[in-house]
Amino acid sequence: MEDEINEKSPKSSPPPAQADMTLQKAVDFGEYHPDFLAQFPQWHTLSRHIQFEYIRKAIENRNRQLLRQWAEITNILDFRLKPHLNDALRNIEEQLEVLKQDKEDLYVEYSS
Repeated sequence: MEDEINEKSPKSSPPPAQADMTLQKAVDFGEYHPDFLAQFPQWHTLSRHIQFEYIRKAIENRNRQLLRQWAEITNILDFRLKPHLNDALRNIEEQLEVLKQDKEDLYVEYSS
């Protein structure tokens, strides 16, 4: 039966990972590393000031996402019965700390 289904359904390769990704979408998803953003042709046409504004917006988005994840985990009912979630909280807190350090580093880099 499964072979019949496989024969009837057209086989297609998965689309490229960044086929529909744009610079704006990447920023909206919280991608703030200049090396990643430089993959988009539009990035190279922007002034340094505008690049930094995109980075700042992406950092804000990433911070909001991490805080939301942290809140969702801490608001789980009967959290005391799920001690393994403490690891997830620690991971998120570490990511927030890395984000804070990256933000400071990028401010120094883009302010010169």
